[in-house]
Amino acid sequence: MKDLIKNFNKEDYYSKINLHIHSNISDGECDFDELIKQARKLNMKYISITDHNSIQGYKTSIYKDDPILIKGVEFDCFYKMSLLHILGYGIDIENKELNALCAQNEKEQKNDLIRLFKSRHPKKVINAIHSAKGIAVLAHPCCCNVFNLDNFVYNLKKLGLDGIETHYPYDRFRGILKFSSRELPKKLAKKYDLIETGGSDEHKSLYNHL
Repeated sequence: MKDLIKNFNKEDYYSKINLHIHSNISDGECDFDELIKQARKLNMKYISITDHNSIQGYKTSIYKDDPILIKGVEFDCFYKMSLLHILGYGIDIENKELNALCAQNEKEQKNDLIRLFKSRHPKKVINAIHSAKGIAVLAHPCCCNVFNLDNFVYNLKKLGLDGIETHYPYDRFRGILKFSSRELPKKLAKKYDLIETGGSDEHKSLYNHL
């Protein structure tokens, strides 16, 4: 999985590859299978539907074995007084350690306040993702409310972080809540030898990014 994602470039993201998408299993609007059909119609190469704290879609989808899919998840975490999200890619959805960290009910997938109080420690999340043979990636790093993103990423790297989301639009409310320059994650990726990933963080339709 690392080698595959390393071969993706800036031009691939948003048009042919989107590794950050939400379905209505968490806080998105579209049905899980509908997103896969949209991706097919758009001739996309790869997508990852990364629902909050849930891999339910991959277990129930009629398209779960479609080669366009990179199995993914996004976990809500809390670390050093900051909320953060960690993405897992290429995961084994039957892994017991990963499943134990997933939401136990719909509210833990959809409700922002409940997700906040159920936030996990990133070390547990990273370990579970690795146990499931996946890679762990820091999502939308500019939104981490920390004074020193460099030090924050350095500490996550020590916990086992594999990558950082560098190709991200920072639109909607995330455009207002940025705490760092969007160029900084790219510099940190090189500094700490982290895989660069990207996606639109789509919560509606993939047609929005035509």
